[in-house]
Amino acid sequence: MARHKGLSFYTKKKIISSALIREIISYIFGIVTTTFIAAVIVYMMGITTGVIGNSMEPSLYSGQTVYINKLKYLFSQPKAGDVIVFLPNGNVNSHYYVKRVVGTPGDSVQIVNGKLLINDKEYVDGIQRDKISDPGIAAERIVLAGDEFFVLGDNANNSEDSRSANIGVVKKEFIIGKAWFKKSVAGAKMGFVD
Repeated sequence: MARHKGLSFYTKKKIISSALIREIISYIFGIVTTTFIAAVIVYMMGITTGVIGNSMEPSLYSGQTVYINKLKYLFSQPKAGDVIVFLPNGNVNSHYYVKRVVGTPGDSVQIVNGKLLINDKEYVDGIQRDKISDPGIAAERIVLAGDEFFVLGDNANNSEDSRSANIGVVKKEFIIGKAWFKKSVAGAKMGFVD
């Protein structure tokens, strides 16, 4: 057999090793996992709604965008002072309502002489509220069941909330989530919802 003298170029066959396959699978797994986590975060915490009206002033302003944390109440209950987003009576044709929880399951709620009473004691939460002029259905004592919450707008005299018969107490199943971040509009600050 004759050998060629001079330059010769041999092409080396590339061999796909098991290490290379593991590395490719590792990259694909990382991309799929990251995409899944991002999708879950966007689904659970990426929902927004706009504040309609001045019922939550000075905490939130009309037209302000609020981000909703849907994950928060999957494993816990709303607490007094939380600002929640809900559909009144589960009405999917309604816009989202944004209000503050003042009464939680087991509490009694009543408005007497313009004052909000929770368990027969005046409710104090640091929100500057005027005397409540219309007690609505809370003129009579309401005892909240195990899945019911009483909500009130921070600007109570300009708010449609649990005092209104068409909204009433809010059942946990109708709560979309907790309002956790507010986006600025002209004159309003940006940050977490207090």
